Amino acid sequence: MAGLDVADLLAKARYWGLRIATAESCTGGMVAAALTDIAGSSDVFERGFVTYSNAAKVDLLGVSPETLAAHGAVSEAVAREMAEGALSRSVADLAVSITGIAGPGGSEFKPEGLVCFGLAYRGRETRVETVEFGALGRAKVRAAARDHALGLLMRALD
Repeated sequence: MAGLDVADLLAKARYWGLRIATAESCTGGMVAAALTDIAGSSDVFERGFVTYSNAAKVDLLGVSPETLAAHGAVSEAVAREMAEGALSRSVADLAVSITGIAGPGGSEFKPEGLVCFGLAYRGRETRVETVEFGALGRAKVRAAARDHALGLLMRALD
């Protein structure tokens, strides 16, 4: 994870007494895996949701079917509901969500490499953003999305 020390991220969360949850679609649990690769992460990492299908987003995170119909799974609106759902369905204080087009493929309006992120912090306004990583290939888009999500968590803890 280029330029990011996951152990430092966990140490900061531990210092502030915060628990983290993840809600992942196109990364399929890569953020959760990066966090749990560090021994002792169980006191910080609360849970991870891998919600690859729209049905899973609805069932596990409470994403509104109307939001999915209006905006599509790859949208800031869905990323917001995913992050907020991860908080409301856990005891975590901080949640990051990822939904995107890892590729191959995409469309004119939602090209390969388009990824939406949500960051929900209990008691604060949820933030969302979209990053266009470009057509890097599936593995590189997923790795870039994982690293970006970890960076969002790190900045939230600063």
